This record gives sequence, structure tokens and C-alpha cells, in this order.
Amino acid sequence: MQLKFVCENVHSLDSAATQILTTFSKHRVFALFGKMGAGKTTFIKTLCHKLHVKDVVNSPTFAIVNEYLTLKGESVFHFDFYRLKKETEAIDIGYEEYVYSGNYCFIEWPEMIENLLPENFVSINIQVDEETDVRTIICSDEKILM
Repeated sequence: MQLKFVCENVHSLDSAATQILTTFSKHRVFALFGKMGAGKTTFIKTLCHKLHVKDVVNSPTFAIVNEYLTLKGESVFHFDFYRLKKETEAIDIGYEEYVYSGNYCFIEWPEMIENLLPENFVSINIQVDEETDVRTIICSDEKILM
């Protein structure tokens, strides 16, 4: 299954997040691809809002993983692997326990842990038109790494 959204502003992310979470409702691991500044963290904030996360959502660049709680007390995990030098660093923080917990996991810079991604994940590729600043979001549960 593949979805495509053209987002002209931050307000159009809301609809995209709703459709992605609805379409891929059985999935819990979402890998976000895109260059620096593409809007990965911003989109994760929108996804977390849709999941009723009550905590402040921000990039775990230095912490590597943030845990947020929903209004129901469920955990949502947000990873940023930009600073990883080796995949084993992800294993050292207990990455597999998070990813196989059954909780939502949003992963920024999944390229850094490509071999550790679970069998059943959703890739979200955010592309930026440099001239218009419009984002195109392509979302798929097929085994295609961006």
C-alpha cells in the first residue's frame, strides 16, 4: 500500500497524519526518511498529536530516544539516529525492546540502522521542493528503503 500527500503548509500535515495512522492502523513502526530540515520532527509532532500524546514532543537528537505518554498512559517512542556511528549503538540502548514492544515507534534517520528495521514497518519519505518549500510525503509499507 502506498499513499502520497502534497503539503503546502504545516496545517496540511494534520490530514496526512490522520490518513497514515488510519491506513496503517496495524503497524507500529514508522521510519521517516528525508534530508536535514525536511520536517521529520514536525511530522512526528503531528502524528503524536493524533495519538493524543500529552507530553511535549521534540527531537531526541542527543538522547537518541524520547518516550512520550498518551492520555491513556500508553508509551510512544521517538528515535533520532542521526548521531549514530554504528548500528550496535542502537542495540546498546535497547532499540529492539522498544521496537518489538507493540507501542508506536517513530524513527528519524532510519538509514543509520537499516539492518535493524523490523520486518513490518512503514516508510515515510518527506521530499522538499526547494523553490516552493512544498513537502511531498510518500508513505508505504512495502520493502523499499528510500
